[in-house]
Amino acid sequence: MSASDKIENAAEKAKGAVKESVGKVTGNERLQAEGKADKAKGDVKQAGEHVKDAFKD
Repeated sequence: MSASDKIENAAEKAKGAVKESVGKVTGNERLQAEGKADKAKGDVKQAGEHVKDAFKD
């Protein structure tokens, strides 16, 4: 996994966490759901990168 991919995935997860938190505070269920989805996307991307790394070795 390249450093830029790691940063990109971490940023995606962080963005999702912020959206989810803001959604909870404001009572905005849509924003909260978007945040959860962004976090999940980041997790899936990281898992994919780990699989690619495993096959490189």
